[in-house]
Amino acid sequence: MLRHAREVIQIEAEAVQGLLDRLDENFVRAVQLLLECQGRVVVTGIGKSGLVGRKIVATLTSTGTPAAFLHPVEGLHGDLGMVTAKDVILAISNSGETSEIIHLLPSLQKIGAKIIGLTGSLDSTLARSSHIVIDVGVEREACPLGLAPTSSTTATLVIGDALAVALMRQRKFGEKDFALFHPGGSLGERLSFKIKDIMRPAKDFPSLTSEKTVGEFLSAINRCGADFALVLQPGGGLAGMVSDRDLRRGEIGSPDFLKRSIKKIMDPNPPTTEEEAPASEAMRTMVEKNLLAMPVLDNKNNLKGVVILRDLLSWKDRGDAAK
Repeated sequence: MLRHAREVIQIEAEAVQGLLDRLDENFVRAVQLLLECQGRVVVTGIGKSGLVGRKIVATLTSTGTPAAFLHPVEGLHGDLGMVTAKDVILAISNSGETSEIIHLLPSLQKIGAKIIGLTGSLDSTLARSSHIVIDVGVEREACPLGLAPTSSTTATLVIGDALAVALMRQRKFGEKDFALFHPGGSLGERLSFKIKDIMRPAKDFPSLTSEKTVGEFLSAINRCGADFALVLQPGGGLAGMVSDRDLRRGEIGSPDFLKRSIKKIMDPNPPTTEEEAPASEAMRTMVEKNLLAMPVLDNKNNLKGVVILRDLLSWKDRGDAAK
């Protein structure tokens, strides 16, 4: 049983790998056509191709490309009215000869919508009738009878994902955009979570002026059980940060080390974040820069609080557990 399962996975993996060698200028042209589309991307297919088409629609719409699914049979009985000349059709048929799709083509051409064909047969009716053709052909299906669409549907789905992601990148579709389209559930909560939702008040952490000594800094963080201290200006503004890691900048073995001013070892320009910034963005910055904490400033650069990595990681773990 496991041998058969591994064989299926191997066959489908080879089918996907084979797409790499066949990606060409047609893919680039398809992405450009979709980018220039002033209407919607209308995806059509029947049977397993239709199910794959619905998944492609879901991926496109959630990543910034307006899309809709047209069932070809319903299309032949009135639903073609949803298609306009401003739309781009993504027609899916592995054989390129699916009768329901073929019967749609003359009407789609009269409407004036551009057609991108996803097919495994480049000399098919669908291929000849399309403005752009993307080859999704596979050497063999994973089905032992060679009949049930398996490798071919996987290959088509992968090309659909490739198109969606290429469009995302061209549109510079970011996390803020993704959060806008995913307001519900744990995913929406994670993406819409702001720094202000998780930051702690600045008064919860030790703070010093830059004239204080290393010895006073160590006493302050030991009293609070903290790893860092905020360095404040006389008026309360942020002057910098100092952490126990910064001690390595000084001569720890020197008898005068504890008397040294923290101004000589602190970071006067620590990375900061804003109250309205996404929590995920702050976490990425902190992980990349190996930071324990980040000061939070308002739009006038006043110190509002501190976000610490431990809290961000706990928040992420809660979100992952809720998936």
